[in-house]
Parts: sequence; C-alpha cells; structure tokens
Amino acid sequence: MPTLLELVRSHTDLDEDDVSWLQLLQADWQIVADLSFADLVLWLPDRDGHGFWAGAQMRPTTGPTAYVDDVVGTFVAAGRRPLLEEAYASGRLVREGDPEWRDEVPVRVESIPVVRAGRVIAVITRNTNLHGVRTPSRLELTYLQTADDLSQMIAAGHFPVPGARSDHADSPRVGDGFLRVDAFGLVTYASPNALSLYRRLGLSGDLTGLDLADLTRRLVPPRRRPDEETLSAVLAGRAHRDTELAAEEVALIVRAVPLRPAGERIGALILVRDVTELRRRDRELVTKDATIREIHHRVKNNLQTVAALLRLQARRMDSPGGRAALQEAVRRVGTIAVVHEMLSQAVEEDVDFDEVADRLVGMVVEVSTAAVPVQVRREGSFGRLPSETATTLAMVLTEVLQNAVEHGYGDAAAGTTGHVEMRVRRGAGRLTIGVADDGHGLPDGFDPETSTGLGLSIVRTLVESELGGRLHLGDRPQGSGAVADIDVPLT
Repeated sequence: MPTLLELVRSHTDLDEDDVSWLQLLQADWQIVADLSFADLVLWLPDRDGHGFWAGAQMRPTTGPTAYVDDVVGTFVAAGRRPLLEEAYASGRLVREGDPEWRDEVPVRVESIPVVRAGRVIAVITRNTNLHGVRTPSRLELTYLQTADDLSQMIAAGHFPVPGARSDHADSPRVGDGFLRVDAFGLVTYASPNALSLYRRLGLSGDLTGLDLADLTRRLVPPRRRPDEETLSAVLAGRAHRDTELAAEEVALIVRAVPLRPAGERIGALILVRDVTELRRRDRELVTKDATIREIHHRVKNNLQTVAALLRLQARRMDSPGGRAALQEAVRRVGTIAVVHEMLSQAVEEDVDFDEVADRLVGMVVEVSTAAVPVQVRREGSFGRLPSETATTLAMVLTEVLQNAVEHGYGDAAAGTTGHVEMRVRRGAGRLTIGVADDGHGLPDGFDPETSTGLGLSIVRTLVESELGGRLHLGDRPQGSGAVADIDVPLT
C-alpha cells in the first residue's frame, strides 16, 4: 500500500507545506472519525485534473465501517464522484441527499474541503454506514455536533492546529472520556466515561453546568496539577494542547480542542484519559533501569577487584610463563569490566561501541610489551550494540588487537613505529571488522585452522559460537603484516 507522501509526489502538485498540513490532519483525524461514527478518506487532486487519488483512510472505533476493503492508492476518474469535485471547486461542505449502496449497505457521504492558507488542497469524504440506524442518544448527538464543528473548521482552514497533534502513545481518544464545554468553560455534556474519571478524582455529583477548571482545582492538589495558566487554558478550552494532572491514586491526561466553526470560539472538545496504570508502569521501568545500571556498576567493581588480585598474584610469580598467563587474565577481565562500566552509565541496555572500542585500544597499547611503539587507528563506526553482543565482541577485539601488537612487532627494529588499522563497516544486517598490521605477518607454516593457541581458540569460539559469525586470518595482500577479518550478523 503506498504512503501519503509517495502518492503526493507521484500524482499531485502539492508542495511540502501542503504535505505537512495533511500529515498534521492525519495525526488528529481519528477524533473526527470517532465523533462522526464514519470512515474518513482523504482524496488528493490529480496534477493533470483527471480525478482524485485516495491518499489515506481512517475507520471509526465507535461504529461500523463503511469500507471493508482498503481504498488507499485507488483512483477515481473525473465525473465519477460529483461530490468530490463540487467540494474541491467550491471550497464548501457538500452533503449527498440519497445514500450510496455498497455491498448491500446504505452509506451517507459528505465531502469536506481541506483548506490551507485560503486554498483547497484536498477533500475528505465522511462515509457513514446507515445499516441499523436508530434514534440517536444524547451522547451520539453531541458527538455528531462536535464532528460537524470540526468539519467546518477543516473547511475554513482552522483545523488542524500547527504544533498540536494527538498521535503520541498516551494521547486521549474519544472513547476514553469526552466532555464539551461552552465559551465560558462550563460543562454542557460529559460522557459516562468522563464522569467516572472525575468521580475517581473525588466528584460526588454530576459534571453538567460546572466550571471544569474550578472543579479540577478543588479536586486536584496544587503539587499534582499544572501551573495555573496551563490549567485554565486547557480546561476552559482556550488552548489547543494537553496537560496531565493527578490525585493521590489517579493520573489523567486532559486534551482540549477549541471549537470555532464560524471563526469565533463557541466552546471546546475536552478529552480525558486515565493513565494511572501507565504511570505506575513508567515508575517501575525507571526503578528497574536504575537497578540494572547499579548491577552493571557492581559487576564492574567486582571485576576490577578480581583483576587487581590477579595483578598482585602475577607480581609474586617467579615463573615467566605463569606471570604472562595471569597478565592475560587481567587483561581479559578488564575488557569485560569496560563493557559493564559503559552499561552502568547507559539509559538503555545497549552501548555506543565506538567508545568501548577506543578504550580497548588504549588499554591494549598501554599494557603492550612490543619492542616498538604501536599506533592503532579506527576507521568506520560500530554504532550501538546490545549488551550481550558488546561484551562478546569486546573480548574478540581485545584478543585480536593484542595478537596484532604483541606478535606483529615482537622483535621490530628500534626506532620504527608499528601501525594497526581497524576498519569497521556496518550495513545490511551485518558488521564486518578488519584488523590489519604492518608487522611480521603470520609465522612460516602457521595454520589458523589447526592452531591450538589459547587466544585464537577464544576468538574463534566467541565469533562462531556466540556471535554466529565468521573469522578469517591471513597475511595482508599487499605489503608485510597480517590481517584478521570478522563478519558477524546483527539482529
């Protein structure tokens, strides 16, 4: 199914500002669909004047749909939908007298011109399924009246409102709680859900006729509500925005949409949503995140303690081989500690691995026993990696870099400088790393496939078993030195 932007670019002459207006309208038109009990379809004028393209559609959550199938991307030729053409040409709402019949269902159609900066840029059709029509309740009549007001605002270019949109995760919807206030902020209608929410705040009677802002001041403690200017602007319906307020056990999001179908504000639509459970989960997540970071911090401290103990033991060793083995253990423990230190500072359970890699490079160079100074240069970016991948890859890189520094320049001539390049490429779901040095290269007769060295065994096991990747060792194609190529998938 094509997107709105793709259809605009392919078939219309609308500019970027027009597209931004339509996208802003899309962010809020679920409200219109629910209040109308109707499907909305956005029609885009063809650049050659041959008809209209269906750019987007929205089904109501409050009533039956009039469109069983998706219509986005379909084309209606000129002359096939007179209501579309009349609304587009005249810039005014057009209602059909007799209903259309679709799949044996009667559908009433209304065309609403979408106006921006004084010109019509598209048309919305409001399609109401009339099957099983009955006498509407007061709630339904209020919904429909509010939908008509919003439709007139769309046709006059007063809706949507730049900078205000309701497509974020916790934004209130019509079914959550609906109130309508007049120009003075007095409640003229409250849905049963809205009334229930205010009773949870402590209201004992009805909402109708009450000043919503004054009532909320009485029910909500000052420390749990917004500043006075915001409270008055939203609950009196003067500002198109939302705010959050709470009592001891209840948290609400309140959103106001001022209504001015003829230009002057006649009142406002107020939507309220109970977000008590969402806020409780948010607090739990914050607590869990803090706990996880604290665990990483403690693991890092414990690993550093282990490394310090191993370092002390190494100093007491008389055997050069034993001392070297303990020093390698210190380095490996320190590598894991670096990753846990980064995780203890991160908000999310992944890390910026570029910083980890650069710290590992510094650590390897610092503890190097190579005969000459060695410079390591990184080219490319690892990006952010999950903690499990980061820990394993850190171990792999440390071993590979250590081998390049120690074995590539073990007996280099004095006065020379070694150079190690780490090339990183990330894309298409894979991460490739090449570590190349300009040292001696692999020893004569060395076979990476049959080597039993501890460092190489660790690297091969981690790359193939833990990361599900591939490892290749060999001499550089050009010049002296060796190269290690690592290719791992990214999920």
